[in-house]
Amino acid sequence: MINIFFILLVLLGWVALAYSESSRSLEGRIGQDFDEGAALFRDLELVKKIGEEVGDRLPFKYNYSMMGGYFNMPSARMPKDGEAAFGAAFVKPYTVYGLNFQMYQRLEFSLNYRIYNGVVEHNFGKEGFGDDAERIGNVKLGILTLEDGFPSLPEISIGVEDFIGTKRFNSKYVLATKQFLDWNLECTLGYGKGRIKGFFGGASWSPFRHFKIPVLKDFSVLAEYDAINYKKHLHEHPSGRTVKSRINAGVAFTLWDALQFSFSSIRGTEVAGSASLRYPIGSTQGFFPKVDDASTYNSPIDTEPLGVVRTERDFAQEIAYALSDQGLDLFTAALGYDQEGRKELYLKIVNNRYREERVVRSRIQHVLAALLPEDIESVLVTVEADALPCQAYRFRGEDLQRWRRGKISDFELETISPMLEAPTFVSEYDAARIFERHKPIWTFTIRPRLLTFFGSTSGKFKYNISAIASPEGYICDQVYYKFQVSYAIKSSMQGLGGPDRANPSRELIVRTDTLRYFKTDSFSMEQAFLQKGWNLGKGWHYRFALGYFEPAYGGAATEFLYYPVNSNWAIGVQFAAVLKRHYHGVKFRTSTFQLRGADYVKVPFVGIQYFLDFYYDFKPLHMDFLLSGGQFLAKDKGARIDVGRYFKSGMRFSLWCTFTNGHDKVNGHTYFDKGFAFMIPLDMFLRQSSRNYIGYAMAAWLRDVGARAETGKKLYWTLEEERYAY
Repeated sequence: MINIFFILLVLLGWVALAYSESSRSLEGRIGQDFDEGAALFRDLELVKKIGEEVGDRLPFKYNYSMMGGYFNMPSARMPKDGEAAFGAAFVKPYTVYGLNFQMYQRLEFSLNYRIYNGVVEHNFGKEGFGDDAERIGNVKLGILTLEDGFPSLPEISIGVEDFIGTKRFNSKYVLATKQFLDWNLECTLGYGKGRIKGFFGGASWSPFRHFKIPVLKDFSVLAEYDAINYKKHLHEHPSGRTVKSRINAGVAFTLWDALQFSFSSIRGTEVAGSASLRYPIGSTQGFFPKVDDASTYNSPIDTEPLGVVRTERDFAQEIAYALSDQGLDLFTAALGYDQEGRKELYLKIVNNRYREERVVRSRIQHVLAALLPEDIESVLVTVEADALPCQAYRFRGEDLQRWRRGKISDFELETISPMLEAPTFVSEYDAARIFERHKPIWTFTIRPRLLTFFGSTSGKFKYNISAIASPEGYICDQVYYKFQVSYAIKSSMQGLGGPDRANPSRELIVRTDTLRYFKTDSFSMEQAFLQKGWNLGKGWHYRFALGYFEPAYGGAATEFLYYPVNSNWAIGVQFAAVLKRHYHGVKFRTSTFQLRGADYVKVPFVGIQYFLDFYYDFKPLHMDFLLSGGQFLAKDKGARIDVGRYFKSGMRFSLWCTFTNGHDKVNGHTYFDKGFAFMIPLDMFLRQSSRNYIGYAMAAWLRDVGARAETGKKLYWTLEEERYAY
């Protein structure tokens, strides 16, 4: 009995000891886990703090010329990539209107329209132009920025003010800006030549930037040393030469990160002020969420084989309805057999809603993965636009099902089912049509349009507000047509259209009479043309167009283009023969005018233009280039260079310049056609996706050199819109 008791006692002791050790071990593990969890949270907090410090910036301000700076002086800082801003400033004796756009992180552009208040323009001021004015272009290039990873060094930039045109306000400068975040202070030191002469500087103090109150957090006190050569600069306003102080001081604040106001002293004699509006147009997802877009298709799932239960007609209706709900239109579906006797499905789809190819592909994949019958081996999907087959995808049914079940990723499916050249759609003799519908004979859109012109002798700014009605559609499913009429609702262009008396063009008059086409108060037929495109295979495409291409010209055009899928370059040739239209009505004329000596004489004219085009898309920088060489409308020969930047939001901004042998003269210098353009996606203002754009373009001068007529929709842009990938 004692032995049994002793054995039980030993066993109980051993159990107690084991329990004690396990408890201490468990406590150690819990303590270790707690320490590791605490360390993780400390690391996350540290990462957050580092991120906040890296992104910490003092409030950014635009100066009176709509460049990053203070009041008159610039700073080395720039807006965020893709930000646009518009503003107006009263800097006595000038009124300045400005537009700023940050094309790249290191490249800032702004345009100014500067008015000499109280100084009548000496040529045409008394005829209605009024006070003298100057168009100005400014540019700034960042040499060293905070994003380069040297926070202890200042930001360094170089810039040029008024680098185009008459250059009456031209300045060149180099400057450095340093932000002292602990002190909420920013300081700039620079040196300039030209209108800005010698050393200059500026400082900004933002004492309340950590406050949450909207008015206070972006409130800044600013001061600058103004180095503008007011007294000796030749083109300065006579009333703006008096300088009592080189120190301009004042305040600036921004509301809702969008609306900036600035007020300051100027030259120690006057008070100046400005207001501007900024918006991140390059990165925005739009003013409204896309709540009206359908969710990506997920259910119901039906992979029942074709047969008695699920007929071909039922399946075709299912997939047509599902695609339509996704914003894609199915026009043809056919069922055939491959060389090994396995079923193959052929689909022809038109994308009417989405800008990006990846979105279209994803929605097609989801529909097919959920609805494709098990007995169909593969699917060939052709995407078409403007009656032109653009690209295709071939999916195996097995791969779609594996992708739906999560066994392969999006990347893997894209790799085994890449974008292909669009083949000729299978004939009705090789595959049975199970679904077919005709393209719409016509669709009707109506929209407003604003045309603007600067520098008329009878006024600085002329405009035309019109209503545009555009019926368009397809004839026999194969020929695209467009018909456009306009009605001028409000216009200040009556009486315009005469020759430029200060700088008359001696080229053939092919563009400088453009204003006469928009002076009517009645309906005007602007476009009425037919266009047919062919996919010739292996990356080759062809287009032919005929009709009224624009208000000024009509005729015939043809184009060849080599643009393989998955390529970032394309090359093409185009040729057009056009006639000038009468300013009113639909008739053509075979003559134009040209200045010879002191008189304009009528000369025979048939417009012949031809170009060799090279397109290149440099995706790492989201830039596209177009180089066109050939003959322009006025028979001048040369080349045009377009440089564009496209953004995640869908916006595109571009600059162009044309070099020809036309020898046109403006203000005593040879003029080369140049300007800028931008396109804003319409769905920025909608609650659903859209492929439509709002466009605007402006040339430095309306001249005849480097001019070319519109000839319908170019092949490259038809294909690029379907293949676009940011």
